[in-house]
Amino acid sequence: MSRVPFAGVGRVVSGAVARPRTSFVCQQCGAQFAKWVGRCNDCGHWDSVVEEAVAPRPTAGPQRTSIAIGAARDAKPVPLGSVEPQTASRVSTGLVELDRVLGGGIVAGSAILLGGDPGIGKSTISLQVLGELGRRGMKALYVSGEESPEQVKMRADRLGSGDSILILPETCVEEVLEQVEETNPAVVLVDSIQTMHSRELASAPGSVGQVRECAAALVTMAKASGRPTILIGHVTKEGTIAGPRVLEHVVDTVLHFEGDSDGGLRLLRAVKNRFGPTNEVGVLEMGESGLRDVGNPSAVLLAERPKGAPGSVVLPTVEGTRPLLVEVQALAAKSALAMPRRTTLGLDANRVAVLTAIVDKRAGLKLWEHDLFVSIAGGFRVAEPAADLAIIAAIGSSASDQPLPADLVLFGEVGLAGEVRAVRHAETRLREAAKLGFARAIVPAATARGAKAPDGLSVEGVASVGELWSLLFRARRPRPEPLDA
Repeated sequence: MSRVPFAGVGRVVSGAVARPRTSFVCQQCGAQFAKWVGRCNDCGHWDSVVEEAVAPRPTAGPQRTSIAIGAARDAKPVPLGSVEPQTASRVSTGLVELDRVLGGGIVAGSAILLGGDPGIGKSTISLQVLGELGRRGMKALYVSGEESPEQVKMRADRLGSGDSILILPETCVEEVLEQVEETNPAVVLVDSIQTMHSRELASAPGSVGQVRECAAALVTMAKASGRPTILIGHVTKEGTIAGPRVLEHVVDTVLHFEGDSDGGLRLLRAVKNRFGPTNEVGVLEMGESGLRDVGNPSAVLLAERPKGAPGSVVLPTVEGTRPLLVEVQALAAKSALAMPRRTTLGLDANRVAVLTAIVDKRAGLKLWEHDLFVSIAGGFRVAEPAADLAIIAAIGSSASDQPLPADLVLFGEVGLAGEVRAVRHAETRLREAAKLGFARAIVPAATARGAKAPDGLSVEGVASVGELWSLLFRARRPRPEPLDA
């Protein structure tokens, strides 16, 4: 009588080959389950749980690891006051806007994760950076897991940056590490991390286990050798970088490349940076010869702004340490639907819904009869509450069909009671507005009392939405409801 292995046991029984151990892993958050489920209980994603083979655990004794860069295996605790700080050396990328976002350039031994929508320009900016470093005598290695060398060569010729770059079409991370040791490049770029796989794991490339292990191996290489490593990552339909969240934790810098692939402007944001400021933004423009810096992004964003059109207003916003002027547009149109539509682009939909209710309550507009569309022109995204006053003014302008003055800017946070509250960096916003020729600014009353107005800019303060209506819509002013109603 033949003996067979028990199901699910990863060992050999009487000469029979046991079935490999498997686990069901969510491809979004990395949660593991004993059996397949349609919806992940941890992150809530549907159809994200797949079966993966479990790598056997090493039978050797416990291994000691060290997280600190260059730390010895027998590290001992030392007083923090005795540690000598080191100044990180930086290398310029050749793009002023990218250097701004990185905090001054690429740091030796840093791991950078660059994510963005397909076709946004991730490979283009990567080739430009590698080409610039190569022209300075630095050997650069481009690991291509998605495109053939011929495809990369065509793009590099268009950008004029292909002669000094080594191309390696490889998806096995062990082979990549061997070639890195052999060629000894000064910088390594992997396009993309989701195409890499390790021989140690049986799962498919792009799975949670493969992305985690490959990223860890590449980051370890970067830290041990002091070699900057850039990883290009895919994004999900929600706009976040695909793969487990640990991927963003193991790298030093996370950059998001944003913008409309059909348009020219590209926005580069740093959402994590161990060597510089976070929430910094760089503005670049896509041209025939690649990406180039935009010296005055406010002027570019307002270049096609319509003059005298209802529903258009200018907002001075601050991204990181940088002031930018963007155009807020609103359209209120009579709706034939039982539930009118509320559509936003570049703004938080929930925030716009709250502001719509405030306008209804405090200014007497009947917006429940209108479809409402609110957007930031130029593909820009604004998340700060300082945009509240400009959004309300744009909605009121479109609903009352009254254009706002072309030389007017507005900013301020609006509370549920209709009060207007002060925001940070008020003087920086006012200076940027004055530099571009704006003559009038409506700001929170507390800001108007404390901020120093630049030459040529008249600053007016408002304490409530009712006061805003009195300033902007005198001819057809609705009767505002008292704040204590």
